[in-house]
Amino acid sequence: MTIRAPAPSDRDAIERFLEMMAAQGGAAANTIAAYRSDLRLASDALGGALAMADAAALARLGDGWSSLGRATVARKAAALRRFFAFLAEEGFRPDDPGAALPRPGAARALPKTLDHGDVARLFAVIAARVARSPPDRRDLRLAALVELLYGSGLRASELMSLPRNAIAPDRPYLILKGKGGRERLVPISDRARAAVAVWRDQVPPSSAWLFPSGRGHLSRVRLYQLLKALGAEAGIPPDRISPHVLRHAFATHLLEGGADLRALQLMLGHADIATTEIYTHIDSHRLVALVNSRHPLAERAIG
Repeated sequence: MTIRAPAPSDRDAIERFLEMMAAQGGAAANTIAAYRSDLRLASDALGGALAMADAAALARLGDGWSSLGRATVARKAAALRRFFAFLAEEGFRPDDPGAALPRPGAARALPKTLDHGDVARLFAVIAARVARSPPDRRDLRLAALVELLYGSGLRASELMSLPRNAIAPDRPYLILKGKGGRERLVPISDRARAAVAVWRDQVPPSSAWLFPSGRGHLSRVRLYQLLKALGAEAGIPPDRISPHVLRHAFATHLLEGGADLRALQLMLGHADIATTEIYTHIDSHRLVALVNSRHPLAERAIG
C-alpha cells in the first residue's frame, strides 16, 4: 500500500516548488518571480484549489487564457506543467493533470538580423567618427559598445553592467555570469579589446563601471537610442537594429563561417542547445550543403 503525503495548501505547494526550482534547477530570480506570479494567479482563478485541480479544471483555466498572446499562454502552461510534475514526483498527488493545459503552436518568429553589408556600413560610420581630430569621447564609447555587441554576442544587460576593468588588454576573454547565474567564457576579439582600451582611458579610475552614466551605468534605453541613431546614419531602418539584433548577427555570422553549434551555445550562454538552433535560424539548404560537402561518405560513389 502506497502512503501519499497530505496535500499542502496552494501557498505551501507553490513555495515548495519554487524552493526546488531555485535549489535544484538553478532558476534565476526573474524566472522564480514569473513562476510565482503565474501560479498564484492560477490559484486565485481556481479558488485556492490549484494543487489538487483535475484535468477538467485545468482545461477551464486554459480556456480563460484565450485572449492572451501565444507566448504568454505558453509560459503560463509551462509553469503549471512543471508545478504538477513536481507535486506528482513528491507524492502530494497521485496523478499529473498537466496534459490538459493548452499547448499553443510552436511557431516562433525568426529573430531579425543584419547581413555583412549592414555591419560593414555600421563600422564605416563609427570609423569615420573616431577618425575626427580630436575624436568625441562619445564616439569612442560607441565604438567600444558596438565592437563588444557584435564581436562577443553580449546581452545588453551584460554589456551595461561590465566592471571598468572586466576586459584586460592582454586577455582575449572574460568570465561572465549571465542569465540564470550561469558562468561562461566570452571571447573578446583583438578589435574589441583595442576599442575598449581606448575608451577606458576616458573613464575615471574611480568608476565601478566600464560604461558609467550618472551614479550608475549606461541604461538599456540609452543604448537602444545610440544604436538606432547609428543605424539611421548607416542607412538601416530603426526597427532593424537593436542590441539583440547585433547579438543575433554575431551568432549568425559565426555559424555561417563554420563555427560549431555547441561552441556557439556556450558563447551565447544558452542553457539548451535548442535555443541556439532557433536563434541562429539555420536554413535547410545550408544544412544539406554542409552534409553533402563535409560528410565522410560525401565523395564515395553510390552503388
